[in-house]
Amino acid sequence: MDLATLKALKPTEYAEAATGYRSASDMASAAKDRIENQISAAMRKSLKGEAATAAIGQLTELGKNFRYIQTECGLVGSALVAFSYEMEAAKKKLDGALADAKAGGLTVNADGSVSYPPGGEPGKDGKTPEGGQSANLTDDTASAIGRQAANFNPNPKARLAQDCADRISTALTEATEVDAKWAPKLRALKADDDLTVSDRDWADVSSDTKGVQAAGKQYVDSLPQPPEKGDPKANAEWWKGLDADEQAAWISMRADSVGNLDGLPSTVRDEANRMVLAEARGTAQVEYEAWLKKNPEPTRQTDYLNPMTGTTMKGVKVDSVAWKKWEEARKGAHKSIDGMDAIQNRFDQTGAKGLPEAYLLGFSTEGDGRAILANGNPDTADHQAVYVPGTTAELGTVKGDINRMVNVWNVADAKAGGESVSTITWLGYDAPDSIPKDAPFEHYAYDGAPALNGFLDSLEASHTGDAAPHRTVISHSYGTTLVGAAAETGNLNADDVVFAGSPGVKVSGADEMDVPKGHVWNAEAEGDVVPDLGRYGHGGDGINFRIPSDEQFGANQMTTDTEGHSGYWDEGSRSLINQGLVVAGKDDEVRLKPPPNPLTSEEVMRSK
Repeated sequence: MDLATLKALKPTEYAEAATGYRSASDMASAAKDRIENQISAAMRKSLKGEAATAAIGQLTELGKNFRYIQTECGLVGSALVAFSYEMEAAKKKLDGALADAKAGGLTVNADGSVSYPPGGEPGKDGKTPEGGQSANLTDDTASAIGRQAANFNPNPKARLAQDCADRISTALTEATEVDAKWAPKLRALKADDDLTVSDRDWADVSSDTKGVQAAGKQYVDSLPQPPEKGDPKANAEWWKGLDADEQAAWISMRADSVGNLDGLPSTVRDEANRMVLAEARGTAQVEYEAWLKKNPEPTRQTDYLNPMTGTTMKGVKVDSVAWKKWEEARKGAHKSIDGMDAIQNRFDQTGAKGLPEAYLLGFSTEGDGRAILANGNPDTADHQAVYVPGTTAELGTVKGDINRMVNVWNVADAKAGGESVSTITWLGYDAPDSIPKDAPFEHYAYDGAPALNGFLDSLEASHTGDAAPHRTVISHSYGTTLVGAAAETGNLNADDVVFAGSPGVKVSGADEMDVPKGHVWNAEAEGDVVPDLGRYGHGGDGINFRIPSDEQFGANQMTTDTEGHSGYWDEGSRSLINQGLVVAGKDDEVRLKPPPNPLTSEEVMRSK
C-alpha cells in the first residue's frame, strides 16, 4: 500500500458495497422462507402423489440454494464492513498527518517522506537553521534515532516533519496489513460455477466463516457486546439495542453465539442455528467420506464356523467379525449426521399433517451434541411445552425425541380450542450415556439445571403475545432428575410439570416444584423398571432419589396404557393424550389413576 493509493481510497465505498450484499442476503432469506414455510408447506398439506413429491423435492433444493446465497452474501457483506472499518482507521491516521503537515507548511513527498523549510532562531553564525527531509522510517530503532535527531535539530519544523512522517508510515503499514489480511478472505468468498449446493460447498462455507470470524475480530469487538453472563432479559435488551447492520454482522460472523443466546427472538436464533447446521452437516459429510476412503469396507459375508465341530457349513453365511467391527465404527462416524438429518427431516415435514414451522433454538456438535427444536413459534404461542429427555440422549439419536414432541403437539393442538401451541425438544445438556454406569450419578442433573432454567426464562423474555403463555415442562427418565435439580437450585419457570418413567427427582415433594398446587403430574407405565431402580437403589453419590410415583410425593398420578420405559408417547395412547391435555391447559380432562383402596379394619388386623 503506497501513499497515493491510500490517499485515494474511500473506505465508505466498501461499506456501501456491503449494504448491497446484505440486501441480496435478505432477499435470499425471504425467498427461502417463502419456499420452505409457505409454498412447500402448503403443497405438503394439500397435494399428494409422485408429481407433488417430485415438485416438493425440487423446491427443497431451491430453498437450499437460497440459504447458501443468504449465508455467503451475508459473509461477504460482513467482511466488507470489517475491511472498511479497519481501513477507515488507517485512512484517518493518514488524513490527520497530512492535515498537520499542510498546516505546518511542510511538504509530503510521494514516498511518504516529509520536507520542511528553513526556520527557527538564527545560530551564532547569524544563519537561520536549514530545512531538510524526514524519512518515514519503519524500523523501530531507526525511527527512534530519527525522532531523537529531530529533537536536537535547531529547526522546530524538523520535529513536526518527523512526527508527520512517522504517522504516515504507521498509517501505510496498518493499511498494508489490513489489505493483506482481507484480500485472500474476500477472494475465497465465491461460489462454484454450477447450480448444485453440495456438502463440499457447505464445508467451504464453514471454512469461509471461520476465516471471516478470525479476520473480523477487531470489528466484532468494536460492536456492542452481549451482557457478560447476562440473563435472558438482559440479552433481549442488548439485541433490541443493535441496529440492523450490527445484528446482521453478529448473525453472519458469530452465528453459533447468537443461535444459543437465551432471550433472543426465536426467529433470530433459528436463522443463526440453521446456518450453523448447514455448515456442520456439510463438514461432517466431507469428513465421513474421507473416513470411508481411509477405512474401506471389509468383506461382509464369511462361511459359518460351527463352534462345536470346528468345521464350516456349506451354504451358510454370516457377517464376519472384521465387518461387524467396521460397521460399528462406521455408525459412530456417521452418528452426528444422523442427528442433523433428523432435524432437517423435521424442517421438511412443515405443513404435512398440519405440522407448523419448526424453529431450531439451539445447536452444537461439540461432545455428544446439543439440539433444541420447537414445533411452532414459542414467542407467539399461547401454550408452550418443553421436553427434557433422559439417559443416552444425544444429537445422533435425537430423532426419537423430536418425534415425541411432534406427537405431543398433535394432541395439544387438537385439544387447545384454537389457541396456539409450541412443543420443544430440549437437548441442552450432557445426558448420562449409560443407565448402569452414569445414570446413578446426580452431577449430570446439577450441571444441566442452570441451562434449563435459563432456557425457560428465555421463553418468557422473548414472548410477544398479549398474555403470558401457559408453560409445561415434560421430562423422561433421567430428565426428571434434572428438572427436580432445576427446581431445587433455581426457579423453575413453569406452570405445570409432567414426569414420565422417573427414577427420582431431587426434591422431597410436589410442593417444591415451583408450580401451583395440583400441577405436578406423573406417569409410570406397567413394566417400566426405571422407577424401581430409584425407589430401591441409591444414587451413585450415596443419595436417595425421591420418586414422584410414590403417593407421599404428592403428584397427580396419570393413567397410563402403555408398557415399558419408552412407550409414553405412543400415538393414540392415553399416556400421550394425558400429556397433551396438560399442555393445552385442560387439566380437568386428564384421567388419573384411582387412589389405592384403604384397608378395612379387618384387613389391617389380618395383616398384623
